[in-house]
Amino acid sequence: MGKNRGARYLKRKQQPKQAEIADRHYLYEQSVQGVEHEAEFIADTYKEIRGGEAIILREDFCGTANAACEWVRVNDKHLAICVDLDADVLAYGRDKHVAALSPEAQRRITLINGDVLTVETEPADVLAAFNFSYFTFKTREQLREYFIAARRALKNDGLFFLDIYGGSEAYQEMEEETENDDFTYVWDQASYDPVTGDYHCYIHFRFADGSEMTRAFSYDWRLWSVPEVRELLEEAGFSSSTVYWEGTDKDGEGDGVFTPVERGEADEAFVSYIIAQP
Repeated sequence: MGKNRGARYLKRKQQPKQAEIADRHYLYEQSVQGVEHEAEFIADTYKEIRGGEAIILREDFCGTANAACEWVRVNDKHLAICVDLDADVLAYGRDKHVAALSPEAQRRITLINGDVLTVETEPADVLAAFNFSYFTFKTREQLREYFIAARRALKNDGLFFLDIYGGSEAYQEMEEETENDDFTYVWDQASYDPVTGDYHCYIHFRFADGSEMTRAFSYDWRLWSVPEVRELLEEAGFSSSTVYWEGTDKDGEGDGVFTPVERGEADEAFVSYIIAQP
C-alpha cells in the first residue's frame, strides 16, 4: 500500500461513528418532546377550566428544562420552576436552553436540583409531570406521597397536569422504531412483569452509518393504569380529575387534539392527559 493511500485509509478508519458523537439529549428532545404543543395545551386548558391565565409553571422531573424554557419564551409574564434530581442534566439544560433565552426571560426561570417529594417552592398555577416520569414511583404509597406533595405545591385554584400511556401494546415486550431525518428512534419495552407491574424500558438511537447508541436512556418503572392514577389522586386530596383523550384524523391516526372524556376506547396504544384539581 502506498504512503498516501495508507494515510487516506487510516483517516477514513479513524472517523468517529455517529453514535459516538451524537448528543443524546438533543436526540431525545427531537424524538419524544413536543414542548410547543405542551405549552399551548397547558395555557389553553387552564383558561378553559379556570377562566384566567396561568402564570407560574412548576415542571417536575424537568430533565433539560426544555418545556419550561418554552413556557417563559412564549409569554413575557410567564414564570417557571424546574425540579430534577439529576444535577448533570440540569447543567445541560442551563447551558443549552436557558442560556439561549433573552436575559429578561432567564430571570423568569429557576432550576432546582432537588427531590420532587420534599422540595418547597412558590405555589404554582400549574404543576406538570410529563413523559411518564412519575412511573418511577412503584408502590401506591410512594405515588400517593408524590401526589400529596404536588397538591401542596399548587395554589388553591391550580391544576396538576400528568400524561399517561397504555393500551394492549404497552404490556408487550417489543421494540418500536420511528424514523427521523438523520437517525432512528427506538422505544424498547424490554420487560414487563404482570405480577409486580415492574416495567423496564430503554431508548436506543440508530444511525445511517450502522452505529447505535444503545440504552441512551433507561427506565425502571411501574406501568400504572388510568384508574389507578385517578384513585390515588383522590386519595391524595385532589377534588377531581379529568382524562383528556386524543381525537383521530380521517385515517384513524392521532390528531393531537385532546378533549375531556368520561370513557375511552380500547386502543392498542394511547397517550392521554390527566388533569387534577385541588
